[in-house]
Amino acid sequence: MPLKDQKKAIRKRIKELKKAASPEELKKQSRIIQEKVMQSEHFKDSEHILLYWPLPDEVDTKEILNEFKDSKKLYLPVIKGDDLEIYLFEGDDKMVPGEKYGIPEPAGKKIEDETLIELVIVPGVAFDKENNRLGRGAGYYDRILIRLPRSRKTGLAFNFQIVDKIPAEPHDIRMDEVITA
Repeated sequence: MPLKDQKKAIRKRIKELKKAASPEELKKQSRIIQEKVMQSEHFKDSEHILLYWPLPDEVDTKEILNEFKDSKKLYLPVIKGDDLEIYLFEGDDKMVPGEKYGIPEPAGKKIEDETLIELVIVPGVAFDKENNRLGRGAGYYDRILIRLPRSRKTGLAFNFQIVDKIPAEPHDIRMDEVITA
């Protein structure tokens, strides 16, 4: 089966598993995962961290964002055309609907030096045991991660998002770790 079809099949299977999971279970797993992130040495040691604003079917990151927005430099991606730019997160009240998908994005300041980012916390549709990541298919994170080669890359996933094998391609960037509940 071609790679494109393999990826499509995994996305479909994960979508079905997300629908089958109860909102309570997803909330519970999100809390556990966020706690693991906040307790990790890499998070504690990092001053500049790129996170993501969660879609309803992704591991929540809002607790991390709100708890550390005043003590660390937290950033979120902003979609600009076919690329992601990195903007400082200054609080829920400073978020605006994104141009392309309506996903809330920071309205504030764009980062001046992306090399400051020490840790990137990344969503995904699925991950495998070798830390390969399958995204939604638009390639946004692949394009941003290639610009951050020295940053530690941490994927967040619900337990059912871990699969045996992701059909990785040369442009796909592997995570350094994947945190699950």
